[in-house]
Amino acid sequence: QAAAPLHPVAVQCQEAQVVVTVHRDLFGMGRLVRAAELTLGSAACLPAVWSTAETTVTFVAGLHECGSTLRVTPDALVYSTSLNYKPVPAGNPVIIRTSPAVVPIECHYPRRDNVSSNGVKPTWGPFHSTLSSEEKLPFSLRLMNDDWSAERVSTMFQLGEVLHFQAGVNTDNHAPLRLFVDSCVATPSPDRSSSPQYAFIDFSGCLVDGQLDDATSTFISPRPRQDVLQFAVDAFKFAGDSSNLIYITCHLKVSLADQAPDFLNKACSFNKASNLWAPVEGTQDVCSCCEMRSC
Repeated sequence: QAAAPLHPVAVQCQEAQVVVTVHRDLFGMGRLVRAAELTLGSAACLPAVWSTAETTVTFVAGLHECGSTLRVTPDALVYSTSLNYKPVPAGNPVIIRTSPAVVPIECHYPRRDNVSSNGVKPTWGPFHSTLSSEEKLPFSLRLMNDDWSAERVSTMFQLGEVLHFQAGVNTDNHAPLRLFVDSCVATPSPDRSSSPQYAFIDFSGCLVDGQLDDATSTFISPRPRQDVLQFAVDAFKFAGDSSNLIYITCHLKVSLADQAPDFLNKACSFNKASNLWAPVEGTQDVCSCCEMRSC
């Protein structure tokens, strides 16, 4: 409620701060206290807004500021502070006409709430336990045109052409993430476990197809962004399969962008010129397990 002589201290508990408005007629006797005699909390924070012409004084402080304390109850977070009035003797220093005062202030924030992905309906009832929200990361895998500028319209290829893949993940509302392609398997049917099958990325990010004599397959380095990974694979078909259809299933994953690549989080290509495995980022030793085919 508004600060007035009847209720001289008003408190607003906002999302991240508390706003305390104090009527200078603190005791409701028509005698205005000085703003300099008012402080907030054990840290004695000064008012944010005041002037000698105003009848109110306003304090604005973060929930953890000005020496406030936090108490956790089964149902609430309780932030406690105090408004302090410490009069300074005026006129004759031998006498005082007012007493100091401390007004306790608390902000209560409920620890539990109801969460629903659907609109609240009249028949909807509260949950009986605390729920944590879960968001699925939206991964994508697209065939791109030769210069990577747009998604490829046609999914038909001639042998001798190159398939340009772009894997991505939408990282909105997340800490920065780095995307990896753990594995990619080609099959003649949509069933990932069907036979025959050909794993051209395997062992947690080794583009093994690039080791074949007739292939130039590689991860594109550097990445356009941490949440995008591009790789090029020479077109192929299954021998003896007259349908000429290939289904590709890839397993994508993310790590924190500031986490150093390791044996399980890497993107490694085989460089035929040096006869060595090379990572898109990280030290070369993270690719050593690709040669051993055990990561």
